[in-house]
Amino acid sequence: MNYKALAKRAASARKHSHSPYSRFKVGAALLAANGQVYTGCNIEISTFALTVCGERTALFKAFSEGERKFTAIAVATDEPDFTPPCGACRQVIMDLAGDIDFVMSRKNGDIKVLKMSQLFPYPFGAQSFTKGKKKTS
Repeated sequence: MNYKALAKRAASARKHSHSPYSRFKVGAALLAANGQVYTGCNIEISTFALTVCGERTALFKAFSEGERKFTAIAVATDEPDFTPPCGACRQVIMDLAGDIDFVMSRKNGDIKVLKMSQLFPYPFGAQSFTKGKKKTS
């Protein structure tokens, strides 16, 4: 699947956003290595700390279906400029999907593609542990 089509799937998923507080609608489309696409949207509740972003919704949906290998994730918002992932999503994507392509799309449909390692150059992860124990500085 080309990334323009993946971004369109993310834009379609954005329609399901539940964002009554921020009114910031986000849709995501996660491309698995086998070609399957998992979509997600942001879901807000009154306690913002418990809100779930579209990227995490798509990833958790894929994981709950047994998927483990991914090539790209696209995100669409109503914003006129590109919207990168929040810090929590950067960590979750790196942990669960690795250094995949992150496709940002503008409201007008333009896309920009970055590797996750460009968005999150120093992630905390398995490499941060030695023999099951957390490394100390």
